[in-house]
Amino acid sequence: MSKTIEHIVVVGGGSAGWLVAGVIAAEHRLRVTLVESPDVPPIGVGEGTWPSMRDTLRRIGVSEADFFRECDASFKQGSRFNGWVTGAADDYYFHPFALPQGHGSANLAAAWRASHPGVPFADLVSHQPHLCVAGRAPKQAQTPEFAAVANYGYHLDAGKFGVFLRGHCVGKLGVRHLLDHVDAVESQENGDIAGLRLRRHGLLGADLFIDCTGMQSLLLGQHYGVPLVPQRHVLFNDCALAVQVPYATPDAPIASQTTSTAQASGWIWDIGLPARRGVGHVYSCAHTSDDEAFDALRRYVLATGGPDDISPRKLRFEPAYRKRFWHRNCLAIGLSAGFIEPLEASALALVEMSLEWLADDMPATRAEVDIVAARFNEAFTYRWERIIEFLKLHYVLSKRDTPYWLDHRKAASVPERLRELLALWRTRPPSRRDLPRIEEVFPSASYQYILYGMRYPLEGAARASDLPQEADRHFQDTARLTARMLQLLPSNRELLAHIRAHGLPRI
Repeated sequence: MSKTIEHIVVVGGGSAGWLVAGVIAAEHRLRVTLVESPDVPPIGVGEGTWPSMRDTLRRIGVSEADFFRECDASFKQGSRFNGWVTGAADDYYFHPFALPQGHGSANLAAAWRASHPGVPFADLVSHQPHLCVAGRAPKQAQTPEFAAVANYGYHLDAGKFGVFLRGHCVGKLGVRHLLDHVDAVESQENGDIAGLRLRRHGLLGADLFIDCTGMQSLLLGQHYGVPLVPQRHVLFNDCALAVQVPYATPDAPIASQTTSTAQASGWIWDIGLPARRGVGHVYSCAHTSDDEAFDALRRYVLATGGPDDISPRKLRFEPAYRKRFWHRNCLAIGLSAGFIEPLEASALALVEMSLEWLADDMPATRAEVDIVAARFNEAFTYRWERIIEFLKLHYVLSKRDTPYWLDHRKAASVPERLRELLALWRTRPPSRRDLPRIEEVFPSASYQYILYGMRYPLEGAARASDLPQEADRHFQDTARLTARMLQLLPSNRELLAHIRAHGLPRI
């Protein structure tokens, strides 16, 4: 009879490791041990999450108010892109978390193009860009924990988030925590991992091992030699300079979105936390030097109210994902599975998708592991490929003319599937038929926000199914909803101060 899965070891802490440990411990009656090196700091320099993080935190039983207090967290309602099309002063668009009002019931894009071409698409179909511009929070003080008036995720301090999760997992969920070095990986005769040889605690055996060791990928990459599938030929960024920027005044507004500002050879992220901003320049070392990237970052920080003297931390990464994510009794989650770039904050979202799959499809015995692993590998190869295409879309649609942007538009760097979809989308908007899986990473609405935010032409003839009058009613509903939300919702800083002092109602 096949061996029962009873003990799971997570190797590596940080956001990924502790999220995995927390969800497994909360969902299953399994022994969970997390091993992390005392000498390896987390890579995170500040994180943006998707709205799915609300469900993940609720799933493991944490208090949202405690999360805000202990992780220096703030609200995120989407992303704003500055200068991605031409670099002009009025060149911006939003990718909000809220679906367009009436999405799927009428051809909103055709009606927008025909009747409101001078209004940014997202501003016409969604209330959320207006909330972001006004610095409004996505809920009220009386809204219960994890509930939303407007859909939201979080910005957070990654280092504090890992500490917060560790305390909850160990104190509330019974996860065993070992601070120790992994000196060796012991194998069984069949090739499975038998255990980890720890420097202080000796041999640690388990039935399933989760590799959350970051880019070193100690188990899947180093022990099993599962290679990376490089993506530098599609997405060129491989370096980042990250810095923490203080607010000019203690009561400065807190942005309700991640702001991504295009540069000559990359882009700059700007994330607002209650106590500071997290700012970083992502760039391609093949298109610019570290000194030029530093100068661009310094100019941006100075122009947005920060100090002139900055000392950013440099990060290097290889845009790639693993050929397989689950091999034998070892599954890689987080950076050990791969990393492309920070655009659209897909890194933590992929962690959540992976652990949700694992928790919902947890193999009961070793005999089931290979079946579940094959399904996992197929699903997540698909997801990584769709993420790469979606990120590439932002670059392909730009009209900027430096070598970096021109190289991004060369046909050889554009995935074939994306080229085919762009040809179709000249005459009709993205729909669920273009993204056929039930659990797509980005829905068709996200593609519409990017396409029409970046002024992609829609040239198709009118169809009876467009329903322009219904679309116009949705536009009017959006305007009324926006006015009401702007009137009733507090500012981000106001609500965050209330949460710190009084918490939120709990259901």
